[in-house]
Amino acid sequence: MRNLQDLATFVATAEHGSLSSAARMLDTSPAVASASLKRLEADLGVALFVRSTRSMRLTLAGERLLGRSKALLDGLREAEDELRAGQDAIEGQLQISMPSDLGRHVVLPWLNDFQARYPGVKLRLQLTDRLANIYREPVDIALRFGVPPESSMVALPLLAENRRVLCASPAYLARRGVPASPHELADHNCLCFMLDESVNDRWRFRKGDEEIEVAVQGDRVADDSEIVKRWALAGLGICYRSRIDVHADLASGRLRLILPAWEGVNAPLTMLVANRKQVSPAVRVLREFLVSRCKALLGA
Repeated sequence: MRNLQDLATFVATAEHGSLSSAARMLDTSPAVASASLKRLEADLGVALFVRSTRSMRLTLAGERLLGRSKALLDGLREAEDELRAGQDAIEGQLQISMPSDLGRHVVLPWLNDFQARYPGVKLRLQLTDRLANIYREPVDIALRFGVPPESSMVALPLLAENRRVLCASPAYLARRGVPASPHELADHNCLCFMLDESVNDRWRFRKGDEEIEVAVQGDRVADDSEIVKRWALAGLGICYRSRIDVHADLASGRLRLILPAWEGVNAPLTMLVANRKQVSPAVRVLREFLVSRCKALLGA
């Protein structure tokens, strides 16, 4: 037996009583259906039909084969239906890596709501500012700011416009004064973030057609973005953070925006996966959910 299509042709012919009817049902030609049936008989070494010019009837061997063939084909269809249903289900485990501050204070409450809506989804979270290697580590999804470092990754945008902003606590600004331009940051304690031993101590700004880069310095550097924000909240200096990270603190007055006329660099929030095959229904729905929450938060 060369393939299941030969078996399907046999069953259709037996049920419809003719090759032409079977061919129409299978959306093929009578010649192809006839060749398929002859091939099946040759493979089995028995005649399955008694043929005449006007009709076809099953032989004893054909009758024996028919019941088992129908059960086999029905079982395969059921298996295919179950697989398709599983592919469409919003369930399974998602392993997600995300920046520490964003994860704890922004995304975590959203994920609680997501799981309440889709209880079949289980989450395993990795909160780190280090970019997880989604090819080697047990990570399905990475949420990251900025342009993906590898073009081979699939990047699904969550928040396209997410500018970095300057901010500090009211206590710090009352004590040290408010800088009137980016150049005056040289006179302030700037709280810097470090990633992979590289300190982000050159802050870029734009106002209209003017773009400048300012070298900053301070007495504190951390490789954890949440720590940098905590220092700013404690009145220890000025930080340069993405707007989504400090949105709640700005809204509450715990932090104040500095130099709002000067735009910081854009830090788009992106969902990264290794390849398109990993974009399961659960991943698609999670992405849509996060996009809607980002828009609601920032009015994007």
